[in-house]
Amino acid sequence: MMFQQVFDMVGGMSENTASRDRVRAFFPFILTLILVLADQITKLIVIAKIPFRTIAFSTANGFFRLIHVRNTGVAFSLGDSLPLEFRKALFIILPLAAMIALAVYIVKGKDETVLQKYCLAGILGGGVGNLIDRIFRPEGVVDFLDVKFYGLFGLERWPTFNVADAAVVVCGILLFITFWKKEKSKNE
Repeated sequence: MMFQQVFDMVGGMSENTASRDRVRAFFPFILTLILVLADQITKLIVIAKIPFRTIAFSTANGFFRLIHVRNTGVAFSLGDSLPLEFRKALFIILPLAAMIALAVYIVKGKDETVLQKYCLAGILGGGVGNLIDRIFRPEGVVDFLDVKFYGLFGLERWPTFNVADAAVVVCGILLFITFWKKEKSKNE
């Protein structure tokens, strides 16, 4: 009888642990939600306060500017001259499928560290933020952060971006670093 009670307790503990692990698998989506909210709130403020194609603020001799522009393409306005229906398929349906796959991977993936899962969730948050614009703002994704680039890569100014874009880039760089460090430690 005593062995059965101990076995039941251990079985119950492992069920509780498994349940906790399932819940923890969804924690990175808190970052996703925070980034989507931050992105959409900042875009709503820009739309409400800054007239389209206007510089609202400039500092450090134009190094940083707060402006209101729209992007009907993807990164660096690529594809903005494509036909509307093709753009919808290419810039909405494919990213949506990729984001669903990424969300499943964040939950089901077993080989990633916690930091890597949060980086993936940050990339997902940025993707969702811009996808919301592509679906609900036919005039294009709202971009408003503009930085001088001093001619690097032939660019006087870096292409205007938003919170979602910044999240994708920062989380992508962090993810790359974590994979690079993981691979480097394997080879040592």
